[in-house]
Amino acid sequence: GVLLATDPDREGEAISWHLQTVLELPEGQKNRITYNEITKKAILDAIEHPREIDMKLVDAQQARRVLDRLVGFKISPILSNKIKTGSSAQKAQSAGRVQSVALEMIVTREREIRDFKPEEYWTVSAMMLKNGLPNLKKNVVKTTFNDVDGKKVKLQNKEQTDKIVAQIASAKRFWVDSAVKSEAKGRPQPPFTTSTLQQDASQKLNMQATVTMRLAQQLYEGVEIGGDTVALVTYIRTDSVRINPEMQFATLKYIRENYGEAYAPKRPNVYKTKAEAQDAHEAIRPIHLDRTPESLSGKIDKNLLRLYKLIYDRYLASQMSDAVYDTLKVHINGDGADGREYGFKLTGRTVKFDGFTVLYNQASSGDEEDDTAKTLPKIEEGDELSVKEVLPEQKFTKPPSRYNDATIIKAMEENGIGRPSTYAQIVSKLEKQAYIKRESKALVPTELGEVICDYLVLHFPQIMDLKFTAKMEGALDRVAEDGVEWQRVIASFYPKFHQQLMAAGRNGNKVHMEEKQSGVKCEKCGATMVIKEGKYGKFLACPNYPKCKNIKSLSEVVGKCPKCGKDVLKRTSHSGKTFYGCSGYPQCDFVSWEIPAPYFCPKCGGVMKVTELKNGVKYTCVNRNCAHSETIVKKEEQN
Repeated sequence: GVLLATDPDREGEAISWHLQTVLELPEGQKNRITYNEITKKAILDAIEHPREIDMKLVDAQQARRVLDRLVGFKISPILSNKIKTGSSAQKAQSAGRVQSVALEMIVTREREIRDFKPEEYWTVSAMMLKNGLPNLKKNVVKTTFNDVDGKKVKLQNKEQTDKIVAQIASAKRFWVDSAVKSEAKGRPQPPFTTSTLQQDASQKLNMQATVTMRLAQQLYEGVEIGGDTVALVTYIRTDSVRINPEMQFATLKYIRENYGEAYAPKRPNVYKTKAEAQDAHEAIRPIHLDRTPESLSGKIDKNLLRLYKLIYDRYLASQMSDAVYDTLKVHINGDGADGREYGFKLTGRTVKFDGFTVLYNQASSGDEEDDTAKTLPKIEEGDELSVKEVLPEQKFTKPPSRYNDATIIKAMEENGIGRPSTYAQIVSKLEKQAYIKRESKALVPTELGEVICDYLVLHFPQIMDLKFTAKMEGALDRVAEDGVEWQRVIASFYPKFHQQLMAAGRNGNKVHMEEKQSGVKCEKCGATMVIKEGKYGKFLACPNYPKCKNIKSLSEVVGKCPKCGKDVLKRTSHSGKTFYGCSGYPQCDFVSWEIPAPYFCPKCGGVMKVTELKNGVKYTCVNRNCAHSETIVKKEEQN
């Protein structure tokens, strides 16, 4: 007989049903087999336990497909008709049920950044030494100003900060009024789901989501090792963190034998899968623990090995004991000349037992250093200290970060839109349509992307509503779980959508995106070239396309060169990182990772970076040993 062994998910179930129909296999026959890993044992076990095709899963996939096609096929022609980019070779525009909501998230974030105005604030640190100890660097501790008379104080300007600094400098006595020691535990993160794998691969390996999924698919299907094709990881499209008990106990045994008894918890670590997740599969994990990443070095492709090591280490760490830390929280008071008490805080943390961290560091590359001391200072309640140095520092609030592969996938998952199997495709589609572009790792909407987004929000508010999209995902899940008729799900969506379609087709204004003239002549045909924007940024193109296909790169002017006075251009390195270079290159070799001020630092001669403020700009020297900064107030703001 015929056994149907497509992927163990909704898409796979639907494919099996189609195959059953095309091959004219009898309905109700137990010919469907599924397995979570491609091993002899798993496949033989699946063959021993065939089942009927699960029509609830098939119906859920049918509903999703119909819904996606309704949105895509109905809206895309309207977009192509209504939004004109001025190109003679008009590119067809497209929309998607989940893709369009993801675009709106990226556009909204970009506008938040654009509208953001940094606000000034200050911090004050004091370098203190416990009385009686020699004045050595190892004995000096860094404390942070926190409160006055026990009330937390936020420092908002230099004048306020200078008054605080004066009081600290004139204080006669500083003493420890509390020193609390405690023990804290750090629990390992669960093994990977599709979403968390993509997020971690982006942050730790700098891999785009589509690359991660392509490599993960190879690890699942099998790679050639010593002439044999060997599957290395379990099924990669999952939102479950569950591990089968047999594997968990085998893992604990492996940990005891290879890391020691202390690293294996007494009972297996169990992680809770989210309520809305499909718990049919396990989490992503290595199939054989004895196939360590080290044993595969030089035997498989380097990027496959990097991703396998990430999966292997995360899984093994998830089954290990907690890390244990000794922590110390200290509060220090000082008598100000004004009779008030000026409070400082100091925190410290040291590793008592490394636990799972022996294998896997959970901090992402984007985590910033905090003020927590990496050693515990020997400070007790009642100790007296003296201040060696007071360090005020001006800072500015930062705008929200642009989305990258990791954060947009996390946001889609948190908002309940899309499925594990679609996250990578969504970002890829937006990029291919030139609705977004990449600047370094960041996802930035193009002008076309913003126009498309605004048009959809205006004419199709239903599909651009995050909550509605999440609600539809929930309804589709209920088809699979509870057997809700998929036609009812479509029927609940279509009437209002149809009304919006008719209104947009009838009343929607056409949007003409005028091509911007560049003033640059095309050396091939003499026409004035126009500025266009693609997924890699802006460029110059001949308006006589397709007769003339001449294109040239275009760099954005961001300021003047502090070295020679010519324009400074925004450029992109081969690795995709943004930098700023002089337009006079190679005669002038000035480059900077920050937007530069038009002149060098008058104090040390270094480059000064530009920060936009509400009322002007601030120039700050990038030399860490030079604290020079200047604020340039807009003319209309000056008195």
